[in-house]
Amino acid sequence: MSADIPGRLLIAIGGNAIHPEGIRGTPAEQSQEAAALGRALLPLMELGTELVITHGNGPVVGKILLRNTLARHRVAPMTLDICVAHSQGGVAYMLMQALENTLRAAGSQREVACLLTQVEVDPDDPAFANPTKPIGYFYSEAEAIALRDELGWEMREDSGRGFRCVVPSPMPRHIVETALISTIAASGAVVIAGGGGGIPVVRDETGFRHGVEAVVDKDRTSALMANLLGIEDLIILTSVPHVAIDFGKPTQSALKRVTLAEIRRHYADGQFPPGSMGPKIEAAIQFLEGGGKRVFVGRLEDAVPMLRGETGTQIVID
Repeated sequence: MSADIPGRLLIAIGGNAIHPEGIRGTPAEQSQEAAALGRALLPLMELGTELVITHGNGPVVGKILLRNTLARHRVAPMTLDICVAHSQGGVAYMLMQALENTLRAAGSQREVACLLTQVEVDPDDPAFANPTKPIGYFYSEAEAIALRDELGWEMREDSGRGFRCVVPSPMPRHIVETALISTIAASGAVVIAGGGGGIPVVRDETGFRHGVEAVVDKDRTSALMANLLGIEDLIILTSVPHVAIDFGKPTQSALKRVTLAEIRRHYADGQFPPGSMGPKIEAAIQFLEGGGKRVFVGRLEDAVPMLRGETGTQIVID
């Protein structure tokens, strides 16, 4: 293995990995997207690096919530933690199958495993008193009122496009299955875990865990997971080749290699809006402050060149 390639790595894939915008999201379409992702990840899987993969679930969990809504008069709706679990299992299944098929086609016997993952949050997190994370589909005002009254959903107008359900997004505090993830990854298998930010749970006074109505940010969970596993290199995948400052302006400039202090300064200057690059930069800062050494931000197809410093943005400790 090249000296530039880390021996252990966590890679965070976005929620549109198998359900990008512009498709209906049929099983056939999602299988095609997953297969394309498998082909893009093959060079990385063939390096022999100990590899943990996390993924988002945005479009998929939105569909599950819509099914809840449409069937609510005949089937009891699922709680949000169970919706996250359903989306986590479904997306991970498709990714696992696609990665295995890609490896077998290349003559590799490397195994892939997906692990349903719970993430502990603080029951007193301020986010529970201030739901802000929009999920699912847009509804008319009349539909929003009906859903609020019948299901207790918190509904808010979103960007002039209609009303959406908003839920708490507490900070992740602990990854319950950390030891299992570590054991499986050390065996040589590619591990898919922490999907959709993980299933949010709290621990009561007896030590028992219970699911809560929330959605944990996927990139924050990825950063915490990497820290808990002692992984020093994190890849956060985006749809753009670099992190940029003054994005969309004539003065736009790509960041190639920056220190933690520099990225903190750019973040404080408002360079990374909450709805786009902001959460990824927050996660990168969290990871580096928690003991990580390097964060790579860029496109999926550039994963290996990013590790070699040939493209993407690399954020390093000071």
